[in-house]
Amino acid sequence: MEASPSTPRDASVATDDGPLVSVAGVTKAYGDNIVLRGIDLDFHPGEVIALAGENGAGKSTLMKILAGLVMPDQGTVHASGARLTTASVHAARQHGIAIVPQELAPVPDMPIWANIFLGREIHTRLNTLDKRAMIDESTRLLRSFDLEVDPRTTMRQLSTATQQLVEIIKCTSTGARVILLDEPTSAISQHEVDQLYRIIQNLQDAGVAMLYTTHKMAEIRAVATRVVVLRDGLLIADEAVDDIDDEAIVTSMIGRELGELYPEFVFPGDSEVVLDIQDLVIEPGGAPISLRVRSGEIVALAGLLGAGRTELLETAFGARRSHGGQTLVSGQRVPPFKPDAAIRSGMALVPEDRKAGGAFLSMSILQNSILPRLSDFSTAGWIAGKRATERVESVMDSVRLKRTGLRQEVGQLSGGNQQKVVIGRWLTGNVRVLLLDEPTRGVDVGARGEIYQLIVNLAREHGIAVLMASSDMTEVIGLAHRIFVMRDGQVVADLDRTEHTDPEALQELIFRHAADIAHSSQENPDVR
Repeated sequence: MEASPSTPRDASVATDDGPLVSVAGVTKAYGDNIVLRGIDLDFHPGEVIALAGENGAGKSTLMKILAGLVMPDQGTVHASGARLTTASVHAARQHGIAIVPQELAPVPDMPIWANIFLGREIHTRLNTLDKRAMIDESTRLLRSFDLEVDPRTTMRQLSTATQQLVEIIKCTSTGARVILLDEPTSAISQHEVDQLYRIIQNLQDAGVAMLYTTHKMAEIRAVATRVVVLRDGLLIADEAVDDIDDEAIVTSMIGRELGELYPEFVFPGDSEVVLDIQDLVIEPGGAPISLRVRSGEIVALAGLLGAGRTELLETAFGARRSHGGQTLVSGQRVPPFKPDAAIRSGMALVPEDRKAGGAFLSMSILQNSILPRLSDFSTAGWIAGKRATERVESVMDSVRLKRTGLRQEVGQLSGGNQQKVVIGRWLTGNVRVLLLDEPTRGVDVGARGEIYQLIVNLAREHGIAVLMASSDMTEVIGLAHRIFVMRDGQVVADLDRTEHTDPEALQELIFRHAADIAHSSQENPDVR
């Protein structure tokens, strides 16, 4: 399929006599838990439908039904005029429906061309694999989407974004007319997001319909022609994107007026320095980084993907080896590369990927909560169950964790409540410094407000020094008293909210520093 020239995005592209896919009265329950309740939804050529809703609203189940992974209990799905009667990914693909999951699963040591043609290989007349034909066709497909990459490259060598684009190309090469994109920008940089948007535009121009799940309002505005909102398994809103504003989308998602997402902004004043990072070098030969965070202050690290924000947090905490400099907490030096010493000094780290490094999803809330401080809850190697239970119960009440009990598995909680466990478990002991890496990644809008309030309360009421890294610009501006912009492993700007009060101007300034396009007339800021 050749990429079409870019044209303005317009829902009026759908001019056919009927939908590509029609969902009617679809209901699905798991035991007593009703996940979908009578969903009606049509997909027309060239539409990009943003599917919004809080975690647990039914989005994933609807996508699984469309992709042929799950059968509905009631209702029908028609594709290309035929009813899908079995839970079969193969049958769904035959009728033009394909999914690009959030968790990609390519065959990593096989080349791109082999992944594209996996299961539908081209054969010669002698019934041998026609490798040359598949390489040539893969080259044509890649170029049609402006991907200048050798199809003989193994998938392992590609970035997550490029793997994702290859998966989209694979879908279109099988004749998919409806593509399901599940949180496609969750792990890619802004440059790669722009590339994805161009490919979505090309697909739309070619008459492909897409269902696109996201928590981000900016993405909805960037790609969608329609917005569909689910809440508690019900279809609450189905509107053209130009006919619904962000506030109405959010209200539909959470069932109440959102009001101000961020707590009232209060500056902490000239309090004591709690975290003092002095000439810390995070990579061999890298630039030294110095910054301070005061008691009750929220400081944000902003920058593009790969700027070094995660590396700085992990090095300060001792999860990575430093290459110079030191970290002090309340004036006391924290031994480098020793997380246990950092914990004893009052530091806590909430990592970027809570599933990989933040929580054990198959373990209970109680078990997860005592992990960072096992010695505090054990005597002679035995867990003091009553003391641990009482302390964890009190902390989880304070963070307003929604749970059936402390024995509930963390994997059974929503993304927002999982994050509350990962933050809250540190509060079972003394915390002076809280390091947060992407604190609301994968968290729906309703739960974000609760996490923001929790962060602000920890700083304001408990005097904790908060240093957070975030790719969400509104989050950075909405929470932080000061913003350190990072680029190429160094701090390139220190922006104080008392001096930068216009959010739009501040956002532009942050981006200019992060992308190294700041006005030459601006002086290099003092990063101390």
